[in-house]
Amino acid sequence: MKLDGRRDFHEARWDEPILMEMGAPGQRAILTEAIEPQVAQAVGNPTHRLPAGYRRAQAPKLPELGQMQLLRHYLRLSQETIGADINIDIGLGTCTMKYNPKIHETFVRDPRFSELHPYQDASTTQGILKVMYETEQYLKAISGMDRFSLNPAGGSQGIFSNVAVIKAYHDARGEGAQRNEIITTILSHPGNAGTAAALGYKVITLYPDESGIPDLEALKAAVSEHTAALLITNPEDTGIYNEKIRQFVDIVHAAGGLCVYDQANLNGLMGITRARDAGFDLCQFNLHKTFSSPHGSQGPGSGAQGCTAELAKFLPVPTVEFDGEKYYLDYNHPDSIGKLRKFYGVPAVVLRAYAYIRSLGADGLKQVSELSILNNNYLLKKMEAVQGITMPWAPGKRRLEQARLSWEPLTQDTGVTTDDIDRRIVDYGFQSYFASHHPRIIPEPFTPEACETYSKADIDEYTGALKAIAEEAYADPDLVKTAPHAAALATPMVGDRLDNMDTFACTWRAYQKRKS
Repeated sequence: MKLDGRRDFHEARWDEPILMEMGAPGQRAILTEAIEPQVAQAVGNPTHRLPAGYRRAQAPKLPELGQMQLLRHYLRLSQETIGADINIDIGLGTCTMKYNPKIHETFVRDPRFSELHPYQDASTTQGILKVMYETEQYLKAISGMDRFSLNPAGGSQGIFSNVAVIKAYHDARGEGAQRNEIITTILSHPGNAGTAAALGYKVITLYPDESGIPDLEALKAAVSEHTAALLITNPEDTGIYNEKIRQFVDIVHAAGGLCVYDQANLNGLMGITRARDAGFDLCQFNLHKTFSSPHGSQGPGSGAQGCTAELAKFLPVPTVEFDGEKYYLDYNHPDSIGKLRKFYGVPAVVLRAYAYIRSLGADGLKQVSELSILNNNYLLKKMEAVQGITMPWAPGKRRLEQARLSWEPLTQDTGVTTDDIDRRIVDYGFQSYFASHHPRIIPEPFTPEACETYSKADIDEYTGALKAIAEEAYADPDLVKTAPHAAALATPMVGDRLDNMDTFACTWRAYQKRKS
């Protein structure tokens, strides 16, 4: 039942040890069959093929549990997790946490797909190669670009690949040493600056003007004969659409640089505007966000990378080609930046994205964006009634599929911070929300995104929880500051235990060494 319009929630809490501390020697959850004689004969003794330094002196210590104990362990852990299928993920702005149709999961789990091996001959993998090839054609239509690579395994890797292509392009023109600067913006994804720096570029960062978009005059002052490219997101994580975007592109092109459109925030633009129509040379999509595949957070993703025909020869290898009869992987690209990862991208994400695009069609994708914009602006209208929150920049201007809000007035009045509210919202049955990337140039930030799969009732429930927390902050600040109270985990530890690298351990082996 709901109390005062809010859900009565208390998360399960189990005193559950880690796997390494469970079980007993000899217990097994599954018994594997012996290697078939033909396989054993073909493989031989694999240790003989390894240098001595790579061989284990003894077998690794692994957990030993029975099947029932193993099942119980993970079911208990699942009850201590506020997952995507049991809560309203509106608070995870910039991640575009939409519902992932379960029928798409059945495609990925079908043995005809899940048991494919990347070393199979292309004649036996025509189905998935066709899916990859056709997905590229759809992405070309959505973006206006001429070629795509599905090789990048996530958004940041897609950005990295874009910067690598930029470098290859200028090197091929004999201007690689001269063009050693990349321009980006403080409210674009940090991966833009990070990947540029990783590839040796000097990074110039533009800050927003009073309207909330990057300062156009600052761009004019930044471009020079050293400009390799502009990497920009539009809309940025504020949700404000940059209506001057074509001017930005033209200024950089006039200086001889390339322009890259980071389209991680595509969900409000499909069927409405395209990267190529704004003059961009390269773009990148997060298939695991916009095109409905579970957002892996360091797990399975796809940073599909698109470019113009002029830059296509630099794309990663392999590309997926079709000769009219068969599909195949083509490694014969002498100007390519090379491989980004093993094999070819993350086919499971591509397959889900393919199914999503096919099920919606062109009109459906446009409707996704229109509904996302509608949902987001309804959410922001509801947030106007919440005490202690503001929306910096461009007052009265509509946002697209997300917005960067600020709890600064509430913090000044009560001492309750956005991080306190982030923990308190868990007590209402919602996952912790996304504040912002660092640096937090908006004080006490909070970034919601109500994409197309949330109902009016979902938005009402979510904003109702934030309104209730704000009221709690004014009435009893300590209640919020000591949260969560109804969650499996208490307030995260801070201080020496997590900050001291002499005691911090991220693996069981490292923990054992620290302990001893």
